[in-house]
Amino acid sequence: MRVRLDIKRQRDAQSAPYLQSILYESGDENVTLASALGDIDAGGFKDTDGREVEPIIREQSCLQKKCGACAVVVDGRPALACGTRLRDFERKGYVNVGPLRKFPVIADLLVDRSVIFSQLTQLGIWAENALPCPENTDDIAYEASRCLQCGCCLEVCPNFCPGEKFFGMSAAAAASRLLEQLPPSERRELEKAYSRHFYSGCGKSLACRDICPAGIDTESLMVNSNAAAVWKFLGRRKHG
Repeated sequence: MRVRLDIKRQRDAQSAPYLQSILYESGDENVTLASALGDIDAGGFKDTDGREVEPIIREQSCLQKKCGACAVVVDGRPALACGTRLRDFERKGYVNVGPLRKFPVIADLLVDRSVIFSQLTQLGIWAENALPCPENTDDIAYEASRCLQCGCCLEVCPNFCPGEKFFGMSAAAAASRLLEQLPPSERRELEKAYSRHFYSGCGKSLACRDICPAGIDTESLMVNSNAAAVWKFLGRRKHG
């Protein structure tokens, strides 16, 4: 298996980005992009211009598609490096790799995704006590719990821009379980925040559903959360 990695690199936030092309070969047909980057970092690689390849700054952790840390842009689409098989690009001969584009670049493939967690803080995503998991909300709670907070959904969302009012599906997914399970008297502030930071700004393109590396049914989460936070809220207000 032989493929050229065209990697968008950047020494730091102030430096200009540049492209570095590296020929990578492996006898493992199942080798992932994350593993290839690890091999390159181990040393001994030169780029197509004959220069020694310095370690590629990036984030990764579990390498099991469970943490979302290694999210990058692969051929224009966000994906997890640990879930990207290089054999899928062998016929074409090359693959373009870059950092997520909606977050500030720290260096190379490493970006600052702190806005995601800042949004969760603004929404107040926590519960004072442990929540039960009633039978009729098992599916919703499970889907919500699988969100990796990787940012892939935000990368493709046409409505999301960091620092603006619309928070995107990563925040909505985290809110969905609380909206469904908390009693009305305990979720009113979250309902208002959900309506302001998600419902009122979502164009329902469902790009998040199509790109989610965890395969979360974001449409179902959205439908249930809209009903809990908006329609039921309006119904209660109408009836006093």
